[in-house]
Amino acid sequence: MNLKYMEVPSNILTGKDLDYLSDMFNWNYEAVKKTNESIGSVSDENIAALLEKGLSLFQNNLDSVLDILDEIGGSNNG
Repeated sequence: MNLKYMEVPSNILTGKDLDYLSDMFNWNYEAVKKTNESIGSVSDENIAALLEKGLSLFQNNLDSVLDILDEIGGSNNG
């Protein structure tokens, strides 16, 4: 059987893709909120620095999900 695969993925999101992105967004959004709340109550500078690093990671993940949605949504508007 000779199957041909797309060399470039399409700009179409399936329901499963949207579920995955939604879960990813929600998990990271909650992590951002809770980490941000925790930073103010930590007195140890090393722990606060680790929380800041985690906060940055979670925020970058949120931005990545939003970029994917913006890219796909923008491609459907033109």
